Amino acid sequence: MGITYLLTGGAGFIGSHLAESLVAGGDSVIALDNLSTGSVNNLETLNDEPGFRFVHGSVLDELMVDELVREADIVVHLAAAVGVELILREPLRSFTTNIRGSEIVIEAAHRYRRKIMIVSTSEIYGKNSDAPLGENAERVLGSPTVARWAYSVAKSVDEILAYVYHRERDLPAVVVRLFNTVGPGQSPAYGMVIPRLVRQAVRNEPLTVHGDGMQTRCFCHVDDVVRAFRLLLDHPGAIGSVFNVGTQEEVSILELARRVVARAGSSSPIQVLPYDDAYGPGFEDMPRRVPDTARIRDLTGWVPQRSLDDILDETLAEARTEAEAARLST
Repeated sequence: MGITYLLTGGAGFIGSHLAESLVAGGDSVIALDNLSTGSVNNLETLNDEPGFRFVHGSVLDELMVDELVREADIVVHLAAAVGVELILREPLRSFTTNIRGSEIVIEAAHRYRRKIMIVSTSEIYGKNSDAPLGENAERVLGSPTVARWAYSVAKSVDEILAYVYHRERDLPAVVVRLFNTVGPGQSPAYGMVIPRLVRQAVRNEPLTVHGDGMQTRCFCHVDDVVRAFRLLLDHPGAIGSVFNVGTQEEVSILELARRVVARAGSSSPIQVLPYDDAYGPGFEDMPRRVPDTARIRDLTGWVPQRSLDDILDETLAEARTEAEAARLST
């Protein structure tokens, strides 16, 4: 008999991929999502699976969370306000969801003695541009009046809750910090850079690069991320610790745009857009963000298998299919 997983944020980009992987492996999945950024369309391949159930609801609903955690064996807490644009546009809702929602889920996991994985973010490191960033790297934050750093603080509170529940109350908790997860089904909304650039290229529109384009990032395929999750959830040595999950294939955003144009065979120009024009005055960004993934590699053997070019080619194929479907429907 398989394990029953509760995935909060289960209709989101990462949650839906994780749900598919777990069900394909013979486990059962309850996906809880309020559909504020997730979509039931992400889960359509699971609709007829006997081991899958979707629940439309919020992690802020304490009674619902209590009932679902009780039914599950393991909880993966993905529900969060995500994406730079959403966080800047709705900072209060983002902050409340990310702190209070996590508190409710963690308390329920403790109440029923369930293993829980808290999915955190590289935003934890703030403006620290050391490379590579290890899990014990210093956090360098700007003013709390800046919404981006409020988000970083909220996610750090989520992590702290997991750590103290583990240390003081023996909650079997694992924390993962993601570095720019990408892949099929990711929406270009909310500031996700690769889906946005790819769709601009397919439409032969200008590719908009924010800032000076010299900031560098590392992009990890969602299948590699899901594999990391499963390895950590299955390994007893992961409990009580935090793990970076990402690639070390570093690329500047300007070079990323050039690669998208080249691989798309697009005639799109590249336009550099100042941060103030893209996000409003006072926006702060990091010049570099590269993970040190030695900890998860040493524990589980995990290394990313998909390259950035693999990711771009797959995303381009998806965007072309979307464009053709839109053309035929008009």
